[in-house]
Amino acid sequence: MNTLLTVSLRQRAVHIPADAISPEERSLSEITGLLAANLSKLGFGLTEPLLLALNKTTPTFQAAVLQSVRETMGIDKNWTPLVKGWDTPTGESVIDHINTFFGNIFKVKGTTLPCGHIIPDNFPLERYNGCPFCGTPFAFGTIEDYKQGSNQQLLDFWTTDDANAFLKDLLESKTALDASQIHSLKILLTELPIQDTKIAMKETLMVVIDAYIEQGKPEKAQAMFTTPTDILRWLWYKHTGFLQILEPSTIVRRKSNNQQHIRATLDNSAVAKIEQRAALKLKYGRKDCATVAAWVNNLSMDTAKMCETMHPKRGMWVRFIRALRLAEYSKKPGFEKLKDLLDTFYNENYEVWQGRVDRLKLKYDVTTTLSLLQQRPGLFARSLFANMLWFGTEPVITAFASIADKVPARLLFTLNMYADIYFDPANDRVVKPLGGISKTIPANKLLPLYSEVQLQEMQDAVAGLCLGVAKKRFAAISNTAKTIYIDPQLFKIPFAIGDRNETMQDLPAALMGTRFTVQGEKVRLFMQWGKGLPAQSMDMDLSCLVAYAGGKTDHCSFSQLVTTGCKHSGDIRSIPEKIGTAEYIELNIPALQFAGARYVSFTSNAYSNGTITPNLVIGWMNSLYPMKISETTGVAYDPSCVQHQVRVVKPLTKGLLFGVLDVHTREIVWLEMEFAGQLVNNLDSAGVEILLKKLSAKMTIGQLLEVKAEPQGLLPVETPDADEVYKMDWALNTAAVTKLLID
Repeated sequence: MNTLLTVSLRQRAVHIPADAISPEERSLSEITGLLAANLSKLGFGLTEPLLLALNKTTPTFQAAVLQSVRETMGIDKNWTPLVKGWDTPTGESVIDHINTFFGNIFKVKGTTLPCGHIIPDNFPLERYNGCPFCGTPFAFGTIEDYKQGSNQQLLDFWTTDDANAFLKDLLESKTALDASQIHSLKILLTELPIQDTKIAMKETLMVVIDAYIEQGKPEKAQAMFTTPTDILRWLWYKHTGFLQILEPSTIVRRKSNNQQHIRATLDNSAVAKIEQRAALKLKYGRKDCATVAAWVNNLSMDTAKMCETMHPKRGMWVRFIRALRLAEYSKKPGFEKLKDLLDTFYNENYEVWQGRVDRLKLKYDVTTTLSLLQQRPGLFARSLFANMLWFGTEPVITAFASIADKVPARLLFTLNMYADIYFDPANDRVVKPLGGISKTIPANKLLPLYSEVQLQEMQDAVAGLCLGVAKKRFAAISNTAKTIYIDPQLFKIPFAIGDRNETMQDLPAALMGTRFTVQGEKVRLFMQWGKGLPAQSMDMDLSCLVAYAGGKTDHCSFSQLVTTGCKHSGDIRSIPEKIGTAEYIELNIPALQFAGARYVSFTSNAYSNGTITPNLVIGWMNSLYPMKISETTGVAYDPSCVQHQVRVVKPLTKGLLFGVLDVHTREIVWLEMEFAGQLVNNLDSAGVEILLKKLSAKMTIGQLLEVKAEPQGLLPVETPDADEVYKMDWALNTAAVTKLLID
């Protein structure tokens, strides 16, 4: 199968290799027309270049294209919920469920289901596709309604040259790649030659190094390692799958917490902690030990600096040194640098730069502290706000201005975006520790020491300096263009800096904070899980949290299937054999508006022990036209109505917030926020609003283009017949957009 097709679909295109296209001219065939019709049912249209190219391919290739799109849209999965026609209440009450509970204890007269449970005769069992007592489905339906969507996504033609260009963009991306981009990068590195280009991000570098190792070229990898931390990052990535260096204690704690349960008898957290510690133990063969020893020994960095970079992860390095037998290899001829490194590291005969900064800062030595910070512009930028509160605005901004030209553009724009939030004493902040879940922290305790005027001056100083440096960089680039067109939709898409989306997007990707306009009166959430797995108890829950003014909240979940403006399709707690199962929630926007709702947060939780099951798919549908719900099976999925969907792949996620409906504006904000707990009630609604505020503060792609246009003397025009044209299609390749970050 053409694996590049998977990558191209994420770019709203279809990859067709050159050798798959016949050179002869053909009239539009019936088979090609049938393919176009089938893709239309799924919500996709074809551009003219793609239609003509497909017409020159074989029926086998066209069948593979259709099958790939069908798999992406989940056509072959089971989308049957627990309740038939679930938009109409079943009429049962809490008393009915209590009677069912006692009926199974005392074996009353009723209907015995395949799961063994007895349902009393007065229960509306005819409305169910499974057992209302244990949530096990028995009856399954198919998708009945297609083409209810009011919009179609146009697919374009993608050549192998386009694939190579996309690979280059991913390698050169100046911001961290998300999970979908990392997966695409791995596919491209397998299918295409590895390009010799400058790699900007360490996470990207690890994937490329891994590709060289898989190809049996460790000497190529050696040239890409510049510090011991690079080697540690790769070793930890191969051991755990994480591209960032997560502390072992963090992984153990997350795994253990995910095994906690509301019912004490089902709590497996203690066992999970022991098992995870055992899983993280290191063990390497002689060949691996020799390879890593050579890598460390051949690094060109000064020994003392190597030790300093190793110091923040000293505990992990001690474990790796032992597991890799580096002390043994350091005694061999040719490994003199490794020996010197280990002696210096274990005897701690080195000075840590950050320790000097912290000591001088506590002594309030302004001049020396700022002089040290100037030596490392990136770290100076990351601590700029805190140092301004500690030392005052003028000396810090003056010192930072002298080295601002050396600061990466992504840090400059980050400082500009978040200055307003940071310097507001009334603002709490949402942060996400490395490997942890999002947390709400209070504002800096030093903020009350300054007046409103002083804090505003700090904000203005940061914005003026950062934007000034960015404009200076843009002005230095020669440009003969006179006019620029910026698609209005680009002003709704935030620029991706610091966001590492960890869910997989198999459809055209969206950046965190992107706003989707709701076309009709209803939004339908969906969740599908269990495809390919054997029948078992696996309880995943789709829920939503409704926030009202004054802090009041309501929820729609398995414990409350119907509430104001929300209807749930029923709680499924076991999956059938191989085909999976589904849950839905339908939101009625006029009803929510009438009730005064402000936001509706979309969540998915693992009620079962452990994390959200891999490859669980969540998303939402909407359409200008009414969307049907099957009265016979309850199936409510139509691929043509899907506006956005993601697939969970991270092994540490217990609860996930994947979207927020702004009821007033009728817009859905795509975001990703992990939280702990089995229930939607564990979600911090105040934290959601803080995160929304943070996303709103982000500079949009449109605003960044305006920053570029001013120093380059480009006149904005309202029609796309300009010298420089930036449309939505261009923004789909988020890695290419990062080229605007001029360093």
